[in-house]
Parts: sequence; C-alpha cells; structure tokens
Amino acid sequence: MNSSLRGRIAVVAVASVGLAFAAQAADPLPKTTVNVVGNLGITTQYKDLEAPFWTHKIPDASGGAVTAKIKPWNEMGLKGPEVFRLLRQGLFDIATAQMGHMAGDAPINDATDLAGVSPTIEVFSQVTQAFRPELERYYEKEFKVKLLGLWSFQAQVLYCREQIRGLADLKGKRVRTSGASQSDFIEHFGGSGVSMAFGEVQQALANGVIDCAITGTLGGYKAKWFESAKFLHPLPINWGSSAQAANLAFWNKLPAGVQSFLLAQIKTLEADVWEQNRRENDLGIACNTGTAPCSEGPAARMTLSTVSESDLALRKEALLKTVLPRWAKRCGTDCTARWNATVGKVVNLQASPN
Repeated sequence: MNSSLRGRIAVVAVASVGLAFAAQAADPLPKTTVNVVGNLGITTQYKDLEAPFWTHKIPDASGGAVTAKIKPWNEMGLKGPEVFRLLRQGLFDIATAQMGHMAGDAPINDATDLAGVSPTIEVFSQVTQAFRPELERYYEKEFKVKLLGLWSFQAQVLYCREQIRGLADLKGKRVRTSGASQSDFIEHFGGSGVSMAFGEVQQALANGVIDCAITGTLGGYKAKWFESAKFLHPLPINWGSSAQAANLAFWNKLPAGVQSFLLAQIKTLEADVWEQNRRENDLGIACNTGTAPCSEGPAARMTLSTVSESDLALRKEALLKTVLPRWAKRCGTDCTARWNATVGKVVNLQASPN
C-alpha cells in the first residue's frame, strides 16, 4: 500500500470518528435523576461495587446527565421481603433485593437458587441465565417491574454456636434461614428454619435464640457473626441470589437513550458482582477462620469443618426428597414446567408439583 493511499484511509478513519463524536454530542442524554435502593449495606458488594456504580460511574459515563441517589435497604429500616413491593408502588425507581426474601410473595423467586441445586457458583451462573427470560416475563407481568440484573453473594454456609461435623448434626437445631428453600433444607435434617432479619441474627446467636444461621462466607464475617458462632461449615447450600429491577412505570417513561445507557452500564455491574463473589468466597472462609490471609480486617478464629463425601450425598438427598418437591408444589404446574425446560436441563433434574 503506497503512502498516498494510507493517508487517504487515515483521513477517512479520522473523519468517521469525528462524525461519531459529533453525532453523540448532537444527541446528548437528557438530564435524569434515579432514586435507588441498594442491597445489604454491610457487604463489599454494596460498598465496593453497587454504591460507587450509582454515585460515580453512572454520572461519569453519562457526562453528568444521569445522576443517582442510593441507600441500602437495611439502612432504611426495611427487612428485605418488602423491597420489591415498595418498588412496585413507585416509592423508589430502582432497587436490588435478595430473591429468597421474596419467595413468600412468589415461589418463583426461589427458582434459580434452590438449596442444593447448584454445588458451585459456575453451575449457579448457568442456572441463573437459563431461567432469566422466565423471570423477566414474570416480573414485568406480575410485579410490574423491569428486571435489570441478576447476581449472587458468596456461598451460603452454616455459622453455628456449637460444633457440627456435618449436615446430620442439624437435627434439633434452630437455624436462621432466608427463604422457604433454605428452611426446607434444614427441616429435611430434623432442624427448624427460623425467619429473622439479617440485623437481628448476631444478637440471636449470642443469646442462644438460634443455634446456627446461614449467610455468605464474607457477609457473615462483615456482620461479626464469629463473635457468637464459633464453628463454620463451608458446604455451599445456595448462593444468595439477588435481583435488580426498575419500577415499570418509571422505566417506560425514560427516553430510549437513557434506557439503553442504563442497560449497558448495569451489564458491566452485573459482571463485576459475579467476579467479585468468585474471588471472595474463599476470602470469606479465610477471614472467619484465619486459615489464610484476610484482606478485610483481623481474621477470626472460627473452627472450620471438613466437607465430607457424606455431606455431598446428603445435600443432594435433601434437594431431591424435600426441597425440590416442596418448591414445585408451591410454585405450581406452569412454573414447574418452565423450570424443567430451563434449569432442569442445566442440572439434569425434573421437578413435579404432585
């Protein structure tokens, strides 16, 4: 290629870029303010990703056109289950909530994160994506919200006051759970699932109101559950699925350009949350037990149980005999059929509501 031709190509390329920037400048995003309710405020997910995303990344990426105010639901005096009810009513524009908390309103919220169905976060990611179109349809029709993102926390594991060597030791134990699926799992082993707000758990453990509690490996450390729960059983029960959604009326009133902008930006947030939880799962175990360095603060000294082959078999048994049948009965024939056609194919299982 001669120098003259290269020069003409370069001029055309520069002109094309210039036209693109000019088109963008000629059609800036309109001024938009978003009122956001974030997920649990003590978590690294909220502090390191969700809050900075709305307060810094969104304004920066939009050239100051789109701005947001955000506060986590637990700092608003909410307990979790009511977040999407209030979102539907238009009390805020966008919210993130843990789906297990909302399973009492609609069992379909447990569909992606049934206790025992995803032994690893990789499987959980596949399950989530398989069922996503069903949740999008359901949320828009029944909840009147637009689904924007789906993600996880770290593995949801057992924090106990007294030593448990495996799942069989849950018999007779009172265990704080977040959602019907976790309660079914505990009840399979002869324990009792106790519904309790996250902020009440530490005191309940200290006073012996409950024997164990389930949450993420790093979330429990951040909440200092190790001060009362001395034993950590690291078997993943599920993954603390969360959904971010917008009030549908608010969303539909947004200009198309703002909608496209927010969807593209939230896609990056979603990817960042998944990657963070892959990194932080083992970090949470290290911080609770001191078995490896903890970058989040002084390591606690919880005793770490060993996950046995027997526990892996018992987890699957609980899923097949109790968790999956009970959920299918609650969710109904149509819901179960949709699960079988999506999640069921990923994990090679079929549920029946009968």
